[in-house]
Amino acid sequence: MQALTKALAQVGQVVLGKEEQLKLALTCLMANGHLLIEDLPGMGKTTLAHALARVFQLDYRRVQFTSDMLPADILGVSVFDPKSQDFSLREGPVFTQLLLADEINRATPKTQGALLEAMEERQVTLDGVSRKLPEPFFVVATQNPVDQAGTFVLPESQLDRFLMRISLGYPAPEVERNLLAGGDLRSLVRNLKAVISSEGLIKLTRMVDKVRATDELIDYVQRLLDATRSDDRFVAGLSPRAGLGLLKAARAWALIGGRDYVVPEDVQAVWSAVAEHRLAARQGGSVAAMTQSLLQSVPVVRR
Repeated sequence: MQALTKALAQVGQVVLGKEEQLKLALTCLMANGHLLIEDLPGMGKTTLAHALARVFQLDYRRVQFTSDMLPADILGVSVFDPKSQDFSLREGPVFTQLLLADEINRATPKTQGALLEAMEERQVTLDGVSRKLPEPFFVVATQNPVDQAGTFVLPESQLDRFLMRISLGYPAPEVERNLLAGGDLRSLVRNLKAVISSEGLIKLTRMVDKVRATDELIDYVQRLLDATRSDDRFVAGLSPRAGLGLLKAARAWALIGGRDYVVPEDVQAVWSAVAEHRLAARQGGSVAAMTQSLLQSVPVVRR
């Protein structure tokens, strides 16, 4: 689709040389999912989130997570108004369309958990009252490697709420040379043109649901799920929610490719981003290598 190609090109002006990661990030938004970006500081994680908000005309709020942050700092708090003699809600930054949870694993598990309801139900409950969040609503969270000082490991329940996890990594030398010569990234992000409105993005998420997946394709996805559950190298296999997310991400990837049907290559393209952060190795080793070897071992067609 031409609009999606333009959107990718716009974001690619500020996040250079990362075409696959940008396509995965766009896939995540179109699948109405939340995105986790794990990398070292200074790799462009915040730039990517801000660029996505600009290109899709999304209301954008950024929260810097710290160890002393409280849930109320994200969700909001009820404040007593002397004039009306009543309490009113002072909305927190979660009441936006794209929330950048920057360095989310620097907050305590209690504060991290404040986002669980928002990410799953697109609502928050304060003082016994449930309040809907704006539509669309996305969380783009960044986290530093867990071996860095002052970080807390994200619990499995939190990780499972993220449809995808990506890593940007160091740029190639020629790309970094262009980056160094390109000037201030903040001004470049501010000058990005909106390509698709937030209403247009909502329409795209609905189109994703209409992308066809044959019974044979669904069987292939189920075999991948079963393989993770029967593989002794993993502590636990992928959940049904992960399977639903994998299929929806494959549908979004297919739509970006201009198709209204899913092929096995779509599933394979999003497999690592959807599966790796949900799996843990039982006796150490590289989860990335294990998930790739599993992908190679599961046949596309039932034998």
